[in-house]
Amino acid sequence: MNISRLTHLLLAATFFLPLAGPAMAQTFTVKVTNPSSQDRRHVPVAIDLKKTLGKKAGHFQSVFVSDGHEELASQLDDLNGDLVADELAFVCNVPAHSTANFNVELSATARQHHYEPRTAAFMKVWDRKYRYPYINSIEYQGRNEPLATYDAIYGHGAQWESELVGFRVYMDHRQSIDIYGKPTPQLVLDKTNFYSTREDIAAGRGCDILFAGASVGAGSFRGYIDGQPTYVDSVEARGQRVIASGPVRAIVEVTDKNWWYNNKTLQMQQRYTIWTGHRDVEVDIHVIGDNVDGEQFCTGVQKIETDNEGFCEAGGLVGSWGLNVPDKAAEDLVEGVGLGVCVTTPYLSSVKEDNLNYLTLLHPRKGHIRYHLAICALMEKEGYKDAKSWFNWLHQWQAELNQPCVVKVKR
Repeated sequence: MNISRLTHLLLAATFFLPLAGPAMAQTFTVKVTNPSSQDRRHVPVAIDLKKTLGKKAGHFQSVFVSDGHEELASQLDDLNGDLVADELAFVCNVPAHSTANFNVELSATARQHHYEPRTAAFMKVWDRKYRYPYINSIEYQGRNEPLATYDAIYGHGAQWESELVGFRVYMDHRQSIDIYGKPTPQLVLDKTNFYSTREDIAAGRGCDILFAGASVGAGSFRGYIDGQPTYVDSVEARGQRVIASGPVRAIVEVTDKNWWYNNKTLQMQQRYTIWTGHRDVEVDIHVIGDNVDGEQFCTGVQKIETDNEGFCEAGGLVGSWGLNVPDKAAEDLVEGVGLGVCVTTPYLSSVKEDNLNYLTLLHPRKGHIRYHLAICALMEKEGYKDAKSWFNWLHQWQAELNQPCVVKVKR
C-alpha cells in the first residue's frame, strides 16, 4: 500500500495487527486481452479489490503478481484514506490480437519488495529553515488570497512523474497543470522540485518547459461560462492529496468544496494518474451538484508562444507544438514542447479554437468526466523533433485510447 514516506513507519507500527477471516491469502487470475493489430506495452491494469473479492476483501499487506514465469512489479493503493487497500495496480505487455494471463496472490502478511520505482508523487510545504517537509495532504480555506496558498507549497503544488515526464498542479484558483521535460528517462522531481538550476540542466536533470500564462496550459481543467474558460475561483475550501507514489503508478488528487459555479454549488474532486512507461496522464473529474450533467466545462492545450502549430479535431483530439521561454528571468533558455489532450465520446461536447487555446468542451456523465493529457519535450534525446512526428504520435495514442485492452478477473 503506497503512503507517504514520512508516515510509513508510524502506520506500520500502529496498524499492523493480526487479522482474521477476509484478510487471509486470496488468489485470482487476471486476463488482459489486446483487441488491436498492434502490440501493446505498459498496459495499465487496475483491479477493484472490493468488487473482485466481495466479503473476502480485507487488510492486505502485500501482493504477488506473476505471468507464470516471472514476477511483475505491482502495488496496492488505498484510494480513500481508510488504510485498507482498494485497488491492485500493475502494467503488462500484450502482443497484438492475444490474451495474457496473470496470477495474483494477496496476503495479510507483509513481505519485502524490491521493485525499482518508476513513478513518484509528493508534496512539500515551504519552510523558512529550508527543510521542506513532505506531507500527505493539505486543505486551505477558500478565503485565502490565492498567491498565499500557491507560495505556501514548495514547488507550488503536488508533483508527480514517470521516468519520461513530470507534472505539477498549482495550489491556487488556477489549478493549472505545469510540465517538466527530461533529456533521458529518470526520476528527478524530488531533487529539483521544478526549480532546476543551470547546474541541474547541465547535469541532464531537465527543467520546467512551459509558460502557461492565462491559457489552459497542458490539459488543465476549467469551467466554461459565456464562451470562455474560467478558473475555480469561488470555493469554501480547496485541497490537494498524494494518494499513491509508485512503483508502477502515481496518483494526485485535488478537491474543491462548495465551488460556486454557474449559480449553483458544486463539490469537485480531480485525480491525476500516471503509469510507468507513459508520457500521458489519466484525468478523472467527479462533480456533485444539482443537474450537474447539464453543466459544461473545458480543457485543452495552449497555443505555444513561438512557432506554434496546432489543431482541433471533432473526435476529441487537440494538439500543439512550438517553442517558448518558461522562465521569463532566463530568456536564453528556450524550450520546445508538444502538448495533447484526448477526450472520449461520452464526455465530449465539441472542440473550439480561441486566441490562446485549442479547447475540448466537456460535460459530465453521471457526475464523471474522463480525459487524457500527454506531453513531450524537444530536449528528449530519443523523442519527437517536430510537429509532424508529435502529431503522428497523438493520433496513434488516440487510436489506443479508443480501443483499450480488456481486463477480466477470474476467481
